[in-house]
Amino acid sequence: MRSIYRLIITAALCVVGFAATSTIAENEKPLHPKFNELFQNTLNLEQVPGGVYAIVHRNQIVEMQAFGVRELNGTAPVDEHTVFRIASVSKTFAGTLASMLADQGQFDLSEPVSKYVPDLQFKNPQFNIDLEVGHLLAHSSGVVPNAYDNLIEANYPRERILPHFNRINPMCTPGACYGYQNVLFSLVEDVIAQKTGRDYSSLVTDLIFEPLAMSDASIGLQGYLGSDNRAAAHIRGRNGWFPREVNANYYRYAAAAGVNASATDLAQWLIAHMGYQPDVLPLSVLEQIRTPQVRTTRDLRRRNWRPLLSDAHYGLGWRIYDLQEKTLLYHGGWVEGFRAEISYSPDYDIGLVILINAESTAINGLSPYFWRDVLNRMETEQWIPYQYANDIKPMPSPLETPAVTASFPFDLCYSCLW
Repeated sequence: MRSIYRLIITAALCVVGFAATSTIAENEKPLHPKFNELFQNTLNLEQVPGGVYAIVHRNQIVEMQAFGVRELNGTAPVDEHTVFRIASVSKTFAGTLASMLADQGQFDLSEPVSKYVPDLQFKNPQFNIDLEVGHLLAHSSGVVPNAYDNLIEANYPRERILPHFNRINPMCTPGACYGYQNVLFSLVEDVIAQKTGRDYSSLVTDLIFEPLAMSDASIGLQGYLGSDNRAAAHIRGRNGWFPREVNANYYRYAAAAGVNASATDLAQWLIAHMGYQPDVLPLSVLEQIRTPQVRTTRDLRRRNWRPLLSDAHYGLGWRIYDLQEKTLLYHGGWVEGFRAEISYSPDYDIGLVILINAESTAINGLSPYFWRDVLNRMETEQWIPYQYANDIKPMPSPLETPAVTASFPFDLCYSCLW
């Protein structure tokens, strides 16, 4: 079966390369000269059906490469506009939108959640009073991590899950400790809807997607299915990867995991977060987003990140890492059949997007390796941002690539969830 599977992979995988948008100066050199090869080899190692990455610097996409196919056994290639589920990377949109609206005076992040979601009740009545909107966005509610995610996966709507919270005794007072959430995080949708009179999805579209020209982006299952250029979900079976129908469960929690986007979309998102779209994301909003809200000590133990991190926090929809006395904004996403990662350095105005259409742990080391290399060289070299060649050669299929040994410059983590 394995040999048959490899033959199928060889026949199915076709590779697409595409150039970035501006010309190359004679003295330019690679921002990360080995990342393209590393990305290709990493996906080949686990024969991931398809993926794409983008590197941005300041207000430009300086490199973008796509690999493989949208769906195993198909021929349609992944390209710069292929739509992926980005899972928990969606939280960066919720945190940003809430910060935008708060900056405009439409609501206060310090307001109690009970004002907007009276059905949310806990065993301790004082906790109902103390829990603020900002605690939802920073995962600092004090509730045990991933509370009732099992009910999300059982396709429960939010109104059926909320009554279960009255069984919970929090771990700490709101704001005092970190516990990653999906159900509670998504309650920001209720706050936004009540304060603006508009639903969450339409606001994200009108205030973020459209002004940032994120033309491939959407929210929800129908948005995903409505794209002709969409990547299929793939999960691992006994004989390798196979396509899986996309489940609607986490789409019901749009703020937590409901966004679909292409690499081009997310590159524009990072450019805006680095300050190059001030009409959309003014400095006051960016400063609020980048302000640490709660320490995330567990991140300091993540296998691929721990050699780099001196401290770690969560802000408003973003992870905030301290690397070599520099700040990195980061978020990962993992939902059935997809992985996504975005990150950027506000110190150097560099950003990275990674999307794959398989539930593979193979990409866990890519972002840490990229940032370790880039930040080290920023300290030691004079460089000019890199533009890959205009005549990029297609990446070869897995069986055309030299064998990849286990001597990767990073560790693979098989237990890192988002």
